[in-house]
Amino acid sequence: MTRQYVLDLREVDETRAEAVGGKGAHLGALSRIEGIRVPDGFCVTTEAFRRVTDEEPSLGEQLDELSRVDPDDGEAIRTLSARIRRTIEEIPVPGDIAAAITGALTRFGERSAYAVRSSATAEDLPTASFAGQQDTYLNVVGPEAVLRHVSRCWASLFTERAVVYRRRNGIDHRTVHMAVVVQRMVFPQASGILFTADPVTGDRKAATVDAGFGLGEALVSGLVNPDVFTVRDGRVVARTIATKDRAVHPLPAGGTRDTAVDARQRDQPALTDEQAVRLVGIGRRIEAHFGTPQDIEWCLVDDDVRIVQSRPITTLFPVPVRGSDDEENRVYVSVGHGQMMTDAMKPLGCSMWQLTAMVPMHEAGGRLFVDVTGRLASPATRDDLLDALGKGDPLVRDALETVLNRGDFVPTLPAPAPAAPPPAPDTRAAPATPIPTDPAIVTGLIERSRASVAALEREIRTKSGPALFDFLLEAFEEHKRVLGDPLSMQAIMAGMDATWWLNEKLLEWLGEKNAADTLTLSAPDNITSEMGLALLDVADAVRPWPAVVDFLREARHAESAGFWDDLAKVEGGTEARAAIETYLDRYGMRCVGEIDITRPRWSEHPTALVPAILDNVRNFGPGAAERRFEEGLRKAREKEQEVLTRLRALPDGERKAEEVRRMIERVRTFIGYREYPKYGIVCRYFAYKRALLAEAERLVRAGALARREDAFYLTFQEFREAARTNRVDERLLRQRREAFLSYRALTPPRVLTSDGEALSGAYRRDDVPEGALTGLPVSAGTVEGRARVVLDLADADLEAGDILVTPFTDPSWSPLFVGIAGLVAEVGGLMTHGAVIAREYGLPAVVGVAGATRLIRDGQRVRLHGTDGYVEILD
Repeated sequence: MTRQYVLDLREVDETRAEAVGGKGAHLGALSRIEGIRVPDGFCVTTEAFRRVTDEEPSLGEQLDELSRVDPDDGEAIRTLSARIRRTIEEIPVPGDIAAAITGALTRFGERSAYAVRSSATAEDLPTASFAGQQDTYLNVVGPEAVLRHVSRCWASLFTERAVVYRRRNGIDHRTVHMAVVVQRMVFPQASGILFTADPVTGDRKAATVDAGFGLGEALVSGLVNPDVFTVRDGRVVARTIATKDRAVHPLPAGGTRDTAVDARQRDQPALTDEQAVRLVGIGRRIEAHFGTPQDIEWCLVDDDVRIVQSRPITTLFPVPVRGSDDEENRVYVSVGHGQMMTDAMKPLGCSMWQLTAMVPMHEAGGRLFVDVTGRLASPATRDDLLDALGKGDPLVRDALETVLNRGDFVPTLPAPAPAAPPPAPDTRAAPATPIPTDPAIVTGLIERSRASVAALEREIRTKSGPALFDFLLEAFEEHKRVLGDPLSMQAIMAGMDATWWLNEKLLEWLGEKNAADTLTLSAPDNITSEMGLALLDVADAVRPWPAVVDFLREARHAESAGFWDDLAKVEGGTEARAAIETYLDRYGMRCVGEIDITRPRWSEHPTALVPAILDNVRNFGPGAAERRFEEGLRKAREKEQEVLTRLRALPDGERKAEEVRRMIERVRTFIGYREYPKYGIVCRYFAYKRALLAEAERLVRAGALARREDAFYLTFQEFREAARTNRVDERLLRQRREAFLSYRALTPPRVLTSDGEALSGAYRRDDVPEGALTGLPVSAGTVEGRARVVLDLADADLEAGDILVTPFTDPSWSPLFVGIAGLVAEVGGLMTHGAVIAREYGLPAVVGVAGATRLIRDGQRVRLHGTDGYVEILD
C-alpha cells in the first residue's frame, strides 16, 4: 500500500485525526464550512513521523526511560525530554518524505512564506485541548527552512510541558503521533482569540474577543494586553481597550520580530464593534459545526477574517442536556456539595443515584444537579428554598441570589391565590404534628431500615439476567419509600430544628455561639460516629502484635488481593483479621465517595482502612473508644448544667431554662439519627452492587465485556439492555472512559445555569482578619496545629493534634476524626456529615473554605476558628 506522507487540507476532516492530528483535522473541517476562510495548506501526516522515529532505535530506549520517570521529578523530565528532542531533530528527513513536502510547496508557491505548525493526535480533543503544548513557527520561507521546521515540530511532541501534560491526563507517550500543518502565511492588521463562551464564568451566550495589532504571537506570548470585547445577543455589551505598545510583524527574509506600535495607534481599538460582532457570528457557525464551545484563533486581513485554528474549550463545566423544545432559563443546584462528594461519578453511579433519588436529577460533567427554577420563580416557595439551602451552605444561597439579582434570568411567577380553608379535617392534608421526644421512635426507625435491607439481601440473591434488572426497578421504589418515610423525615428535622433553636436562643439569651455543638457530644444512635470509635477498638486488637503493625505498614499502599491470607500468616494476624472482619461486617459497605456505586467499598478494598488503623495504633492507648465517648458525654452534661444555671439567673429564667432543657433532651434524642438514613442507603447500594457485579461477570464470560468494571461506564438502562442482548458497544465504552477522565479535571460549581454560567458563591463578611481564609463555622472552638492536606483517605498519615485539610468529608472520613484536632474542608454545610460528626467529637471545624487544599500547604501551622468561621495561616 502506498504511504501518504502529505494530504491537502481540503482532503481532510475530523475523521482523519489519526493521520493529520487534531489541529490538522480541525483545520480541514473548518475549510469545509460555508463562509469560513482558512489559509491554504497541507498536512505532513503521522505516517511520516512514524517512519522517521521508527528508524531510530535509540528513541525506543529513551521512551522506555521516560515512562519510568517519576511524574513529579521535573529535572529528570526536563533532561530526558530535551535529549529526545535533539535525537528527533538530528534524524535526516528521508528523501521520499522530503520530496512529498517540497512537491506540495511547489503547488502553493515554493518561495512563499508559511506557518509550520505541530498537530498531535492527542491535540484539540473534546476532552483535552493541549493548547500551547507543541510548537508553531511563523513566516518560514524556502523548502530547506520548511523541512527543518517540520523536524522541529516532530521534536516538539516531547517538549517538557507536553510530556507533563500527557502524564497528568493519563496519555501514553507511545500512543501519540505528530503530524505537521503547513499553511500559507497571512499578514494581518489585527489578530487574536475568540472564545464562543465566556472562559471564566462559563456563560455560553457571552462570547469574548481578544484582539491586538499584527500577528497573534504578541497576545499568546503575553507581550501585550489585548483589547477585550464581550458580545451577547449580537451586540457588544462590554469592551476594554488596552494600550498596545508592541506588536509582532513578519521579516522579509523569514521569521518575526516584535516592534513598537506607533504612538498615535497604541490606544486605538484593534477592531471596530461591527468587526467584533461579525467575528462572533463566524464563531457561532464554527461552534455549531463542532457541537461545542470553541477557542478560535483569527486574523483580520483587509477587513476579511481568516481562521487559523479552532479547538474545544475543555475547561468549561458541561450543561445538563435538555429537550429541544425546552428553551426556558434553568437554574441548577449541585447535589454533590450537599452529599459531600464532588468528584466525578461514572455513568452507572449517576444513573443509579438518579433512579433512587426522591427528586429528578440532571447529569452534567459526571455530577448531578437539581433544577430549582420553579421554586425560585414562585414567591410562595422562593424564600423557603433560599433559607433551607442557606442554612446548609451560605455559598449556595449567595450564588442563587446572584442569579436572582439580575432580575431577568428567573421570571417571577404570579403569586398564587389565597388557599381556601380545608373542607373537613383530613389527616392526610393536615399539618404534621411535631413528633414526641421519644427514643423509641428512633429505635423503631432503625429496626425498620434493618428489616428492609435484610429482605432486599435475601431476595436479590435469587435474581440474575434481565430478571435482576426488573427486580431492581421494584427495589428502587422500596428504596424511595424507606427514604421518604414521613416519620423518618420528622425525626431528622426534629434534631435539626432543635439544633437551630438552641443555637439561636442561647446566642440571644446568653451571648453564646453554637452552644449546641457541646450539648450534642456523644449523642446516642449516631452510626457514623460509632463507626469512627469502632475503628479505635480495631486498633486495640492490632496494637499488641508488632508483626501485624509491621505487616500493615507494608500493606497500606498494596493491592487488596491476598491481604487476608498474608495477614493470617504473621503472629497475631488471626486476631487482627477477626477484628477487622467484624468491623467490615458492620461498616464494610462504606467508602470514600460512597454515593457512587462504582467506588470500591472497604469490604472490597480493605487496605483503604490501613492508614487510619495505623494512626489509631500510634496516637491512642487501649480503651480509647470508651474513654472518648464517656468524655463527650461528661462534657455535654456539664454544659447542660452550666447553661441551665446561667439561664435561671435571668429574668423569666425558670421558663427559659425549662424550654432549653426540653430542647436539649429533644436534640440528643434525634440528632444522632440524622446519619442513619445515609447508612441505610449505602447498605442497599452494596446489595445492588454485588448483584450487578455478578451480572457483569456473566457478560465477561459471554465475551460482551473485557472486564467486569467496564459495566461502570454504562447507565443502568444500558446495562439492562446488555444483559438482555449480551452485546455492548466498545466504542461507547471508550468514549465514556475518555469523558470521565476529562470530567475528573473539572471543579463542579454549587450553582449552574442553563446558559452554562458556573457560580460558587461568596461570603459577604467584613469581620475576618486580613489574609485569613473564610468559611462556614460548623463546630465551635479554636485550635492551633499542623495542617495535614489529605486528598485521599488512603494517603492519611496523621499525628495527634493535626488539623485535617481536605476537599470534602463524607461519612467514610469519620474514622480519621477521632485522632485530629480540627477540620478544614472546601465543601460542606451546617448539617452535612462532616459537620455533624465534628460536633459529635467536639472538633473545631470550618467548611466551605474555597481552595483550602491549594492555599494551605501541608505541614504549615494554622489557627482554626471554628466558632467564627475562618482559618489563619501562621507560617
